[in-house]
Parts: sequence; C-alpha cells; structure tokens
Amino acid sequence: MNLSEKLIVLIFAIAFDLLFGEYPSHFHPVVYMGTLGKLIDDKFNKTNLSNTLRLLFGAFALLIEIALFLSFSYIVLMLSQTKVSIIWFTSFLLKIYILKSTFSIRSLYEHVSRCYTDDVQLLRKNVSFIVSRDVSKLDKPHLYSAAIESLAENISDSVTGPLFYYLFFDLPGAVMYRVVNTYDALFGYRNSKYEWFGKFPARFDDLLNLIPSRLTALFISFFNPVSAWKYIFKYGAIKLNAMYPMSAFAGVLGIGFEKIGYYKLEGRLPEKEDVERALRLYVKVIALILSITVVSLIWIKL
Repeated sequence: MNLSEKLIVLIFAIAFDLLFGEYPSHFHPVVYMGTLGKLIDDKFNKTNLSNTLRLLFGAFALLIEIALFLSFSYIVLMLSQTKVSIIWFTSFLLKIYILKSTFSIRSLYEHVSRCYTDDVQLLRKNVSFIVSRDVSKLDKPHLYSAAIESLAENISDSVTGPLFYYLFFDLPGAVMYRVVNTYDALFGYRNSKYEWFGKFPARFDDLLNLIPSRLTALFISFFNPVSAWKYIFKYGAIKLNAMYPMSAFAGVLGIGFEKIGYYKLEGRLPEKEDVERALRLYVKVIALILSITVVSLIWIKL
C-alpha cells in the first residue's frame, strides 16, 4: 500500500469509528479472532494435562490465528495492487473495514461515560462491562477509580497500539497486534485455568505493548507534565505496561487510584465529577495521538 492510500485508509477508518463506533458483533473481525483459541481451550485446556502441554496449546492457537489473519491481510494488500477498478475498490473498502476493527475510540468513550452516575447499582453494572475485577462489593470511589483506570489503560490497547503498528508495519501490523491483544484479553489470566494456556499470549502482548504503553504515558503527560511524570516515576513500574498510562492519567487529573489488594496510587479516590474530567482528558489525548499519527504518515511521504 503506498503512503497516500495508507493515509486515506486511516482517515476513513478513524472517521467511521468516530461517527458510528463499533461494528455489529456478527460483522466484527475481533469477535472471530478468539474463535480458534476458545475451541482449543474447550477441547484441550484440561487440568489433567501437564503445564507444558497447556502452554503449547495456547501458543499453537495464537500462532495459527495470527497466521490466518495475516494471510488475509496480505491478500487484501495484494488485491490493492491490481489495475482492475472493481477489485481495487473492493480491497480499499476491505482495508478500511479491517483497520477500523483494530482500534476503538468512540466505544471506549461511551462505555466509560455510562459510569458517570450516582446510582451505585447502575454504576456497578456499567463498570463490570469494562473491567475484569470483582465489582460486587466495591464502593462508589473504587468503582469510579476502576472506570478511569480502564479508560487510561485502554488508550494504549485500543488506540496507540494498533495505530503504532499500522504506522510502521501497515495493515498486517495492526491486525497482528489486535489478534495478540484479543488473546491476552480472553486468556491472559493468572488462575488455575489460564495460568499456562494463556501465558504465551500474555507475554507476547507484554512485548508488543512495551513501546505503545510508554508512548501513551508520554502523550498523556503533555497535559500536566510535572505531576504526570511524578506519578509515572513513582508508580509506572508496578505493572510492566498498563501502569504507565494509568499513572500518567492519575498525575494529570490529580487523583489516586486503588485496586484493593494489588496497588494504590496516592491521592483522593475519584468522585463522579472526575469521570467527566477523565473523559475530557481522554478526548484531548486521542486528538493528540491521531494528529501525531496522521502527521507522521505525511512526513514519511514527504
């Protein structure tokens, strides 16, 4: 894909996301990305198997899925080289369709905006859709904290990561990132069922996010550098990747985060109004990320 077309595809994909959000689940590639993994999980991820075998099954599922989606991506790119107008136009639409599926801007905003409520039962329900922790006994400050933490962390997973790999490795890069991130979301848990089956996807995801997570923290820090970097230096290393954007977010907003029993960032826990402040910061950070990505593509072309 030449740079001009690469830029146009990106702009159309971003525009679609901002206007319409996510595809219906039946037409969303990400819905199908974990299909093979779930099948192998159901059939072969049994507690009576050795840890080594479960590790190999998880790695096999992910690598086969990467190969399948990368093959499809490369076929689409090859079709875009044709001189036949209808084939080229079809491949152009497919590139927009696939690229848009690798990132999520509007949907993340909408999910977190539903947490702007005083109704603790509704808040608990809405937070449960965006975090994996048990929210059943959390009070409102900890629920607001979980929502804002998820917002910050997912800027890297849902926006910076796929756009970073698209910028440097074109459509296959964004697709590979999304497959790996999807497997980590499905199987990357430290429990008896997925400690070994999900270990390879989790470590692969850690590797791919080393740069995007730190770039995201850098972008967030632009909006209050002194406070952001104070928090990043103090808390960033608590988790390999996720804590970098989370600590930067807490620093910029001047609030604390707490996941009970796991980590606590200094400062008062969030209130309802902080959800709105976090969403405003999110909009500014996304605008910065998109601008840098577009400008980078134009600069590379020049």
